[in-house]
Amino acid sequence: MGRLAAASLVGTAIEFFDFFVYGTAAALVLGPLFFPSFSPVAGTLAAFGTFAVGFVSRPLGSVVFGHVGDRHGRRPVLFASLLLTGCATVAVGCVPTYGSIGVAAPVLLLVLRFLQGLGLGGEWGGAVLLTAEHAPAGRRALWASFPQIGPPVGFLLANGVMLALTAGLSDAEFRAWGWRVPFWAAGLLAAAGLLLRSSLAESPQFEALAAEGRRANAPLTEVVRGHWRLVLLTAGALAVGYAVFYTVSTWALAYGTERLGVSSAVMLGCAMGAVAVSGAMTPFVALLGDRFGRRSLCLAGCGASALWMFPMVALLHTGRPLLMFLGFLGSLLAFTAMFAVVAAYLPELYEPRVRCTGAAVGYNLAGVLGGALTPIVATAVSEGRSGPPWGVAAYLTVVALASLGCFALLPETLPLRAAVREPEPEPV
Repeated sequence: MGRLAAASLVGTAIEFFDFFVYGTAAALVLGPLFFPSFSPVAGTLAAFGTFAVGFVSRPLGSVVFGHVGDRHGRRPVLFASLLLTGCATVAVGCVPTYGSIGVAAPVLLLVLRFLQGLGLGGEWGGAVLLTAEHAPAGRRALWASFPQIGPPVGFLLANGVMLALTAGLSDAEFRAWGWRVPFWAAGLLAAAGLLLRSSLAESPQFEALAAEGRRANAPLTEVVRGHWRLVLLTAGALAVGYAVFYTVSTWALAYGTERLGVSSAVMLGCAMGAVAVSGAMTPFVALLGDRFGRRSLCLAGCGASALWMFPMVALLHTGRPLLMFLGFLGSLLAFTAMFAVVAAYLPELYEPRVRCTGAAVGYNLAGVLGGALTPIVATAVSEGRSGPPWGVAAYLTVVALASLGCFALLPETLPLRAAVREPEPEPV
């Protein structure tokens, strides 16, 4: 389990490095380079629009790779998704700017961002299910939380590289070529991830399904017919996590640098510090999920998010590093209360034959609802206002309350092991 969890964590971290480095670049530099004829705010909105495309393609990736995972195994998904995301990320670093090739530049950016999201849509289902289905039932939330540590690690890697580049290069050098370096580095990381994953074994639950001839012939059709309500509820429930995370990690960077005049290094440092603490807390929160249940922690995280959004915005608007860090940290701890346990919770909600498709579609559809729209909505509602952007806080609070309602309609899975249709292990 330790080796499997480590391989899942590293692979997920690499994929999210690819995904997050684009978000940071969109907040800091892609607007003026690829949309130079727009105003600063319109350029940022356009850059966040290309950022959103990756979220829109993630559910499609979960459908494509979910079919592979439910028909041919979880293991092939890990290789194909990592390869696709890595190649698309390297290619982003090679796209000429608008000044060189005109409108073809943002078009290429859109296409490659779409492919990034396609690969990431398959990654989560493969990595989480391979870990969760190997894990003992009493510690499933703990072991399944390790792939969930991958996104914070990927964020720290992506922004650490960006922070080093912005600190070590002049603004002209960073805009000319420095922003491309993290995208090129993704190729080396992807190669390392593929090598690490080459020795992983297939999920025992999938092997049992294959041996008994019980694999789903059309997983998506079965999910739509028999689990559509569950997919919509899980998507709505998880939307707040995406909204909170990308408010802190993406929109706040642009708001702090453009509206408050805070340096990008300070904004990145505040966000990275909060993400590091929340990532380190993930396995400890997951242990609580194994003890007290998944749904109860998710409800607590949603409630905390609803209560904290206005204080977070007020702390951000001060422009003072310590206060901004505290605002971000409170938000991400609420996020961790939910996302530390969802890697165990979602697979337990679906039967094994359609689990890869159902869990991944619900998880990535939440990314469209919460992650794709949030930076765009937040930028729009905060434009032209001199005081704190209370509209952003109100929007996030509404999302948190909607997610709270969705979680309230979902069942608890911890005491209902028989309901997930998993065979008891044979006595040795």
